[in-house]
Amino acid sequence: MNDSKHFETQAVRTQAERTQNREHSVPLYLTSSFMFEDAEQARAMFADEEPGNIYSRFSNPNTSEFIEKICVMEGAEDGWATATGMSAIFTSMGAFLSSGDHIVICRSVFGSTHQITTQILSKWGITHTYVDIDKPEQWEEAFEENTKMCFIETPSNPGLDLIDLEWLAGLCKSKGALLNVDNCFATPYLQQPLKFGADLVVHSATKFIDGQGRVLGGVIAGRQELIDQLRFFARHTGPAMSPFNAWTLSKSLETLAVRMDRHCDNALALAKHLENHSEVTFVKYPFLPSHPQHELAKKQMKKGGGLVTFELKGGLEGGRKFLDASAKTLSFTANLGDTRTIVSHPASTTHSKLTEEERQAVGITAGMIRISVGLEHIDDIIAEVDKAIEQSK
Repeated sequence: MNDSKHFETQAVRTQAERTQNREHSVPLYLTSSFMFEDAEQARAMFADEEPGNIYSRFSNPNTSEFIEKICVMEGAEDGWATATGMSAIFTSMGAFLSSGDHIVICRSVFGSTHQITTQILSKWGITHTYVDIDKPEQWEEAFEENTKMCFIETPSNPGLDLIDLEWLAGLCKSKGALLNVDNCFATPYLQQPLKFGADLVVHSATKFIDGQGRVLGGVIAGRQELIDQLRFFARHTGPAMSPFNAWTLSKSLETLAVRMDRHCDNALALAKHLENHSEVTFVKYPFLPSHPQHELAKKQMKKGGGLVTFELKGGLEGGRKFLDASAKTLSFTANLGDTRTIVSHPASTTHSKLTEEERQAVGITAGMIRISVGLEHIDDIIAEVDKAIEQSK
């Protein structure tokens, strides 16, 4: 695809090669394996001397198309698709870290990422240091001689804090460490970390990339040399995306820009409304002028994203009442990035495995509510949120 084309055009027009049937929409390749013409071709393909599909755990036309689109959108040379977002995160770590290595990671990460770091990598002698994402001095102090990777979410989950990607990429390069960025909240439409110097970017494609709560998926993108190394790990450990999910996600990317524009516009409008609500103590949204990193958000993001967090005056009990009230008209579910507005209470759900001290360290207060703002009419979203807040008193 011509790199001079706009993002939206490339998302729609990047497609797998047509078959002899001349299809307009790429077909599903629901096959576990592929045929060889003869013994010599099989030998050459297994020896990586001839390109082509061998087995759908390795590659499939549907996953290849999905990866190609992500690479075009992120400005990456190559990528790998996985079954889930968490398998993408684990693969992006496991492929590059060995016993005795050290990882620097932002304190505000998704709960399962925290569990991988503290409970799984630690079993293999891989140590870690947590730092506050918005405090650069902590990052500089956290590096050790054996630091091999930095892992961040920006904006973070659920506090929506940011870090200067260009600055951190320079720091990692000077220390000889890889910068691995979870770009799930921003999506490639709003932010391309590789363009700021990151080495790897990962996504839970289950979220905004799918956008409709239908399938699971993850993807990793980066430089060719890194993906070649990662490919060996992934091919033999098997975190493969199914062809059907890849087909669905590739189709979803065609509407990503349109959907994200609406998500962002709705989220900003809701955030502005909540700032003036008498029952709300604070609101966090990257494109609100009140956000402490507002200028940084404008530097490295196109818009502010589809997530809004706010704190209710009612604390823990108020947060639970809000969920009970909003569940009647909004969606109370363990997901985000859907067409439907989704509400969650991090302290009692996604980050409940963290200690109270750990939650406080990343700004997760007892009454914090995270809203994944959907595509409904903004007046209806605001009305339903207001109604739930009123019932949370």
